[in-house]
Amino acid sequence: MKEIRLHGIGGMGTVKAGEMLVHAAVNSGKYGNSIPFFGFERQGAPVTSFVRLGDEKIRAKNQVYTPNCSIVLDQSLLVSAPVFEGLVEDSYFILNTRSEDPKLLIKNPNVKYLAYINATPIALEMLGRPITNTIMLGAFAKATGWVDLQQLEAVIQKFFGEKNVAAFRRGYDEVSMYYFR
Repeated sequence: MKEIRLHGIGGMGTVKAGEMLVHAAVNSGKYGNSIPFFGFERQGAPVTSFVRLGDEKIRAKNQVYTPNCSIVLDQSLLVSAPVFEGLVEDSYFILNTRSEDPKLLIKNPNVKYLAYINATPIALEMLGRPITNTIMLGAFAKATGWVDLQQLEAVIQKFFGEKNVAAFRRGYDEVSMYYFR
């Protein structure tokens, strides 16, 4: 089983991103669950979504405390949310950042794989709003290979339409990766 924690800001589609990952997994014959955590339920407040994906039934219905992957939809959360907390050894870290050298932002020795993309300008260009969820799902899909690409595209199409599928593809195509040794 893979455990994923998504960190975003209200209005960015963090919870929907988690739901789409689960739908794609289930549609491809696997199992998954998604648990949102809103804190202050308002736009602009930190939002966390907890996702589990696996080949067998998943009984746990609680928060993810030891994720294999952390997806950060906005760089400001690096200092305002516990994005590195509990990451297991050899973790993936998927980051929306404008940094010239994103590896310097990683503050946890358990991060082995960093996937990064400046998703906000892509979202503004393609969607007209800074909603980075589908772009970040593209980066996640390429970095990890944990979800079936065609199933995830189909789910994004169903939830949000063709513009977001195109944004997903840009995230997949334009993500950069760094491997810590």
